[in-house]
Amino acid sequence: MPVNPYKKYQEQSIATMTQGELLNVLYETCYKRINTAIIAIEEKKYDVANQNVQKAKNIIRHLDETLDKNYEISESLASLYDFFIYQLTTANVKKNTEMLREVAEMIDELGKTFKEADKIARKKRA
Repeated sequence: MPVNPYKKYQEQSIATMTQGELLNVLYETCYKRINTAIIAIEEKKYDVANQNVQKAKNIIRHLDETLDKNYEISESLASLYDFFIYQLTTANVKKNTEMLREVAEMIDELGKTFKEADKIARKKRA
């Protein structure tokens, strides 16, 4: 089977990212998935909404599973991720775009916080 050069490039890009860069991509992708689900619900494309909510939940699960338990903040983040999963599941069942918007906003803010923290950490290392 021929190799897709774009897919190979994507895999190499991900493999060479720093942890901070990867974290930023995960938060941005999760945010985009939730917003795509909101649009899909508004357009009554429930299958598309469900797919995007499931992908957002998978990202959040990955973030939760990869938490470094050596830091105090990990417990708080784990609780927050549990809340996100619950809200996304409930919103998906009820087709509630307001709940999705609330989670998207929190994901966006959390992602921005981590992005800023990554910038500070890079400056300290340089």
